[in-house]
Amino acid sequence: MRVIVYLDLVVNVNRCKWCNLKNPKYIEYHDNEWCKLNLDDKYLFEMLILESFQAGLSWECILNKRESFKECYDNFDLDKVCNYDENKINELINNKNIIRNKLKIRASINNAKIFRNIINEYGTFHNYLKQFTDDKIIYEIDKTTNELSDKISNDLIKRGMKFVGSTIIYSYLQAIGIIYSHDKDCFLYKE
Repeated sequence: MRVIVYLDLVVNVNRCKWCNLKNPKYIEYHDNEWCKLNLDDKYLFEMLILESFQAGLSWECILNKRESFKECYDNFDLDKVCNYDENKINELINNKNIIRNKLKIRASINNAKIFRNIINEYGTFHNYLKQFTDDKIIYEIDKTTNELSDKISNDLIKRGMKFVGSTIIYSYLQAIGIIYSHDKDCFLYKE
């Protein structure tokens, strides 16, 4: 099969069945970001916030609002988010360009503070994750949770985070590349 790259998008190839081929943002995310290892704390924080907003919604919905989230959440500046006050919370709740769920918005600020505490304790959020992963990548498909996501979820919940159940954490681990899950018939599949 001939592969043509156009605007960083690969065309005429098979992708994971969940990828909406009519949405260029989704294709871009699938091809160039999902399951690619990225352990930078800023990225880890952004993805944790976005994944927590996904609870009960589709990832495509969140991805379509990602730029608005970046703008509203001060480009996911951890210190700024940790200091959001009631005025900022009301501004977020009234912003129709993002998910306006009060519980998720409040949880995102709470989770930011706990994320910062974890960085203070471990040096980086990656170092925190490493205690569970031993810096290994897991290759598996067709799952929504596993023992690793259960352990991390349980620990984050004990620390006081919200909207970080095992399914959300599993998606998070896929998003940051710790779990590699491209379908067998996807052009990015690896074992």
